[in-house]
Amino acid sequence: MRNPAPLLSVLRGLLPTLPTGPATVARHIVDHPAEVAGMSLGQLARATATSESTVTRLATAAGFRGYRDLRIQVAVAAGAITREDPDDGQLTSDISQDDPADQTVAKLAAEECSAITDTAATLDPQAVRQAATALAGARRIVVIGIAASGLVALDLAGKLSRIGLVAQAVTEGHEALTTALVLQPGDALVVVSSSGGTTDVVEPLEVALAHQVTTVALTARAGSAVTRADHVLLSVSSRESELRPAAMASRTGQMFLGDVLFTMVAQLCFEQARSAVRESWLALRPRHGAARPHADDASRPTGQEDR
Repeated sequence: MRNPAPLLSVLRGLLPTLPTGPATVARHIVDHPAEVAGMSLGQLARATATSESTVTRLATAAGFRGYRDLRIQVAVAAGAITREDPDDGQLTSDISQDDPADQTVAKLAAEECSAITDTAATLDPQAVRQAATALAGARRIVVIGIAASGLVALDLAGKLSRIGLVAQAVTEGHEALTTALVLQPGDALVVVSSSGGTTDVVEPLEVALAHQVTTVALTARAGSAVTRADHVLLSVSSRESELRPAAMASRTGQMFLGDVLFTMVAQLCFEQARSAVRESWLALRPRHGAARPHADDASRPTGQEDR
């Protein structure tokens, strides 16, 4: 049996990939862990208007031998929530028109933190390291993302460029495909798509794979089309609501994935990264109202200025 410590995180991550029945059960567990902890197999099936076999299918999909093992970990998760803060369960993404400002801030903060925590709990560090190694050694990096995912693509490509790597963000569909067509072995393509099925992202990925270009996918949906990439990194989305559409719910987890990936790339090419950041800091320093750097500034550690 898998290590079930981050059970609710695991279930949230599985939700986009599950059929309707098991997804209904998983969502009920995530929303009501304390209630489910006291339920038998039949009771949970009735509470979710599914069947006992559907509940068992969810347990298997989550990596457990059966419902008994799943129920034990539901009880552990429910107890952890109670110990950490009994009020946490009341902070959801269901922000109404009449919510006061403090509740709106609290609800959004809880969901944003949850997306990052859940993504970190389910992320495979070795998978990130392998993807970072591929990018660190690439001749050229293209990061493709459309619409909201384009914000993640721009952010990641900008950071990679800042540390001296040749990186480009593409956020328009036609350009994405034509850019992928000229990539060659030794280059790397990063695709960002929460749903994993956006045509303007999937098609460039297929072209890159056919041209033997190293590929990395950042997505929230396991088993989606973009998971054909050489390296796949999965994030967990916040729950959607009427005022929190899918693009908003997925962005935090995807941004966090990009930050983790960038940080590991910077670790792998640390000297180059440090030198590039230093050079850009020196070049931009006068534009920020500081005096021009002295000749000996290049020898100072990054971040130290005249006192």
